[in-house]
Parts: sequence; structure tokens; C-alpha cells
Amino acid sequence: MKIVLNGMQFGIVLAFLVGPVFFTLLQTSIEKGFWKGAFVAIGVSLSDILLVLICYFGLVHFVQSPQFKVYMGYLGGGVLIIFGLYYLIIKSRPSKQEPLHASEERKTYRYILKGFMINGLGPSVLIFWIATVSVATLEFGYSSSLEFFLFFSALLATVLGTDILKAYLAGKLRTLVTPRLMMIMNIILGIAMIVFGIRLVYLAQFVALA
Repeated sequence: MKIVLNGMQFGIVLAFLVGPVFFTLLQTSIEKGFWKGAFVAIGVSLSDILLVLICYFGLVHFVQSPQFKVYMGYLGGGVLIIFGLYYLIIKSRPSKQEPLHASEERKTYRYILKGFMINGLGPSVLIFWIATVSVATLEFGYSSSLEFFLFFSALLATVLGTDILKAYLAGKLRTLVTPRLMMIMNIILGIAMIVFGIRLVYLAQFVALA
């Protein structure tokens, strides 16, 4: 149960990341309705599942090695710090960019594919999931297949659930998402990611000295 709760908590944190997927969900739901937005969320979730599997099966044979945990701590911490600086310095600047327009296609698979492509083709997404694996191994100490399955199942289910909730509340969110609110959210998110990244690097040094 604790593993599941950790996954849900981490999923809630990831749900606050604001990027192309958020705007695509928002715009699609507003223009095409809740179900089209939900299909985009499903596509995003399928993309996340694929990326997690790639990270897991590519790294699972090494997660029990202390030296590997050190490297993953440095890599994951560095990634989080970079992401934090990006959100704090770049994304926090006022922007007049409009949300992405939803596709005019009406077929369900088009919306699923749209979510899959927007989320999966960004190289930073795969790197971020590698950082998440490092958090699971170093911060939470997970090493068995069952622990990883429970953690990431809860995490991905939470992200999917929150994405569907965003689609449902898109009409109300439209009045709340202002440039000033986006700037404040990105500043808070950037600071949080930098702090978490520094903590991860610190834990990696602690493992290295152990």
C-alpha cells in the first residue's frame, strides 16, 4: 500500500507539469468535447507506458548495483535541476503564445495518436522517465519487479486520471489559465524541481560514500 501511495503522490506531482500536452488536452476538450480530450489523455498514457517499459527493461539489470544507483542519482538529479532551471528561467517568462489547436479529425484513433505523438516524440520525456526510475531506486529503494510494477502502475493511473479530470474541467480551467497564473506555476515548479534534484544528487553522494 505504501508503494501504491508513493506512486499516486508522484503521479499527482507529475500532473502539475505544464507543457504541450496540457494545452492540447485543454484545447481539444474545449473545442471537441470531453471524450475527444479523454482520447488524447489515453494516447498520452500509452506513450508514457511505452517509455516506462523502455526505461525499466533497459535499466532493470543494473538497479541493484550500488554504483549504478550513484550514476542514476547524479543523472536523475542533474536532469531535475536542468528541468527546474528551464521552468524557472525560461517558462516563467510572460508569453502570449496561444494553446495548440486541436486536430479537425473526428476519428477516435486520431486523437489517441495525437496524444501519443505529442507526448512521446519529445526527447525530454524519455529523459524525465529515466529520472523517475532513479527516484524509485534511490529515493524509495525499490529494486524488485513487483515494487516497480506497483509504483509505476499507481503513478501512471494517477496521471491518466488527472489528465481525464483536466479534460472534464476544461471549460472551467479556461477562465483560470491566465499568463500570470502560468508564470507563478512555472516558478513554483522550477524551484521544486531544483530542490528535488539537489536532494537526489546529495543522496547519490551518500550512497557513494557508504
